[in-house]
Amino acid sequence: MDNSNQRRRFIKSSAFGLIGITAFGNSSAQVMINKIETGNYTEPLFYRYPGINDSMASGIVGASHGNFDKVKELVNSRPELAGASWDWGFGDWETALGAASHVGRRDIAEFLIAHGARPDIFTYTMMGMLKSVQEIIETVPEIQLHNGPHGITLLQHAKNRLENKDISASDASNVNKVISYLESLGNADIKPKSLDISEEEKKKYLGEYRFGTGEGEIFVVDLHRLGFMQIGRKGSSPRALRKIDENTFSPAGAPSVKIIFKITNDKAGSLSVHEPEPLITAVRI
Repeated sequence: MDNSNQRRRFIKSSAFGLIGITAFGNSSAQVMINKIETGNYTEPLFYRYPGINDSMASGIVGASHGNFDKVKELVNSRPELAGASWDWGFGDWETALGAASHVGRRDIAEFLIAHGARPDIFTYTMMGMLKSVQEIIETVPEIQLHNGPHGITLLQHAKNRLENKDISASDASNVNKVISYLESLGNADIKPKSLDISEEEKKKYLGEYRFGTGEGEIFVVDLHRLGFMQIGRKGSSPRALRKIDENTFSPAGAPSVKIIFKITNDKAGSLSVHEPEPLITAVRI
């Protein structure tokens, strides 16, 4: 056997051993082998490979908030994405189905379920499935106290469904039955603690806070278009902030986290993140 054939066999066995033919399929694996053999394989793999790329996971969860065309494009290409989840920050985890459920998009939710997403009580609530909701609550007492992504209550999932213009009369009737049932429980709409804060008070916290030397190692505290305060790493999706004490806030979906501002001359000079122990301090730029 000549050296070229030995080299080809070695590359094939090494490639299949490292990446697995089942991961790519025969044709994709052969394409990769051809690239390796010809020296044309220069595309870096995701640093957590074989974990799915973060941009794909965040992309499907983000799209599931209302971009049905994008959801279909992503899931038809990679059906596994129907079960994807994403941490928007500080542990505010959300699945693609969870996103569709809290914005009341039954069409997106049904598509995701058809491709393998796993529904829960929040999905059943949004869909107006009274019997399923009742059975879960009877089986798991007090589960109605649990909030969904971003701290959105179980009852609010049903109310958000009613806000969709495409809802049919029969669908709306079923959702209203779930709303009546949850309201009768008296504790399915307990929102996270949030103290009042004036527009003037908000101004002393707004700005950029550096916590490292890197270009993106900056927290941005600003106002959402609806007027509430939010925080996010520069270039990433921000999280809503709820005031829970003097100069102390908690990000949406992460009640154990505290963000404490240090005030000097009626203006924040720094902030510290506690999860729940002090983790990082960022100085105002």
